[in-house]
This record gives sequence, C-alpha cells and structure tokens, in this order.
Amino acid sequence: MTLQGKTAVITGSNSGIGLGVARELARAGANVVLNSFTDRDEDHALAAELAREFGIKAQYVQADMSRGDDCRALIEKAGACDILVNNAGIQHVSPIESFPQDKWDAIIAINMNSNFHTMAAALPGMRAAGWGRIVNIASAHGLTASPYKAAYVAAKHGVVGMTKTVALETAQEPITCNAICPGYVLTPLVEAQIPDTMEKYSMGREEVIKKVMLERQPSRDFATVEQLGGTTVFLCSEAAAQITGTTISVDGGWTAL
Repeated sequence: MTLQGKTAVITGSNSGIGLGVARELARAGANVVLNSFTDRDEDHALAAELAREFGIKAQYVQADMSRGDDCRALIEKAGACDILVNNAGIQHVSPIESFPQDKWDAIIAINMNSNFHTMAAALPGMRAAGWGRIVNIASAHGLTASPYKAAYVAAKHGVVGMTKTVALETAQEPITCNAICPGYVLTPLVEAQIPDTMEKYSMGREEVIKKVMLERQPSRDFATVEQLGGTTVFLCSEAAAQITGTTISVDGGWTAL
C-alpha cells in the first residue's frame, strides 16, 4: 500500500520500536517526523538517512515527552500530522512500597500523559484534513499485569482506555484510533541485555531467551520492530478503516494465557 503524501509523527523514534515503525511508514511512502528528548547531530542525520533511503521527506524534532507543552509543540513543529504514533516510553521495576515517586511521575508523564497531549494537539488538523490515523504503542501490560511494574502497568492500561475514548469521539469521522500491544520485542536495548543474562544464569543464548527472557511469551520468540511497523502500516490502510478503538496484540500469545 502507499501512504504517499501523508505525514507521520512518531514519538520516541530515534531508536528501537519507534525507529522501526518510522522505517516501515517511510517504506510505505509516508513522510516522517522523528522525535526524542535529545538534539544531537546524529538524530538529524538519522532523519536525513531515511529521506535518502525511501525518497520521502523526513525531519527530526526534539521534544521532551514528559512535558505537556513540548508534546503539543512537537505536533505544531511537524507542520502536518496525518498519522500519529505514540511510542515514547520508559520503565522502572520496583515493589510499590519502595517505588520512587520521581520514577512514578516520569513514567506516567512519558508513557501516558504524552499521548493525551499529542492526540489533543493532532486531532484538529486531522479533522481539517478529513483523514487521520492514531496508533498508540501500548503493551501486553496494557491488558495484563506483572509484579513490580506498577507505574508502567497503570500507564499502559491508561493508554488503552484513552484509545477507546478517542475512537468513540471520532467514530463518525474518517479518523481511527487503535493501540498495538507488544510483548517482548527484540530491540538493541534488549539485545544488549542478553550477554549479561547468559552469564547470570550460566545458560547459552537460545536457552536464556526461551527460559528466562521469554518465559511469559508462549511463542518463545521475540516480536520484531519490523512486525510492529508492519502492523502500524496496516492500521493506516484503507483495509483498516473500520478498525477503531481496539487493541492488536503482537505478543506471541502472552495475553491468550
């Protein structure tokens, strides 16, 4: 399919899932706006590289997703936002009684509040254009829970709830709002954790992946950033025009348990 002429804004997209989604949208012809909280030469070079590779327009816009004003300014600076992918997120693991308040505040702000601000800022433009797609990258933890991840689980459940609300508010318009709920995804950050985990458990690579890292993922295999990007492209297609307010799990069967 082609998304030529559409502009996609992807938060938290200078690496990992966000970059994978941006690449697949660019491959489908969309112009892309990359984002993170840094403002380095390599961030802007990444956008230029995507533009050259896929023959699309690309730019990088620095914005701190923990700040509501920055979230809204990102949409304004993008110039257009036909497709909004809310991907930015952080994690912290701790029992709730010792969960640091600053970590709680940051996770709720970046993982959940940022979605509110970007969607509120993007919807008027989508309505004016007569078309829009919102894809919120939630998590399997938006549908189920794990111990020691109170803030992350709360935030991702909130994202799923907001997704449903916005879908209902736009149900009679050519705008859809959905959430993708990944399980464990093979990103550079996860890849870097494998050697230390192998050493800790005295296991080989495949054994530590299947028995330790992917214990809760029935497929015993990681999802890939390309698969998440492909799912996003599908949700932006005409074939998905009547898919709104729902979650699509890309979790190897995790939430089927």
